Amino acid sequence: MDSTQAPKQAENFPALTRFARAKRTDVEHCDLCSLELYVEHPHLLEPTTRQIHCACDACAILFSNQGDLRYKRVPRDIKFLRDFRLSDLQWASLMLPIQLAFFFQSTPDGRLIALYPSPAGAMESSLPLDAWDEIKIDNPVLYDLQPDIEALLVNRVGEKREYFVAPIDHCYKLVGLIRSKWRGLSGGTEAWAAINSFFAELKERSVPAREGANA
Repeated sequence: MDSTQAPKQAENFPALTRFARAKRTDVEHCDLCSLELYVEHPHLLEPTTRQIHCACDACAILFSNQGDLRYKRVPRDIKFLRDFRLSDLQWASLMLPIQLAFFFQSTPDGRLIALYPSPAGAMESSLPLDAWDEIKIDNPVLYDLQPDIEALLVNRVGEKREYFVAPIDHCYKLVGLIRSKWRGLSGGTEAWAAINSFFAELKERSVPAREGANA
């Protein structure tokens, strides 16, 4: 049996594709009330399907309380974990096939989800994540991740060792970017330039989060 499987609604990318575009070619509208949106606008997550919805401020505020609602408002804060501790051995124990991944607690599934981007979309690791408890102990900030809507985003490509607490829509933005730009087996120059640009922008927009304290 293959060690990976496509997550729920892995092909459900309309909002993500729009979100990942470098240039805005058409006017976006709120997925709930159809109001025309600004370029920068809130997103809502539907946890049961993992689908991202674009929203206006008025609709988004209805779900800011979270609670037991159909949608959760995705936060906008990005935290750069410059003191994050993750050894090469711990990373290897997660048995992920690439050096990019994001991890979040799924409320509907009642478990930790590990996804990694691929040319086919977001792929879910079905391998046991026994090392996660040890990683959380080493990095208390992980206890504060908001279920479904915040993720630990990891970039260990080449010499990079970058870790972020990222809104879930940004994680799926990376998935959409790779899906749209990847060419051939190695990805191609354009894809890797876009990936590097994505993480550079993410880091620029982030605030540092000190490990050992609540973020």
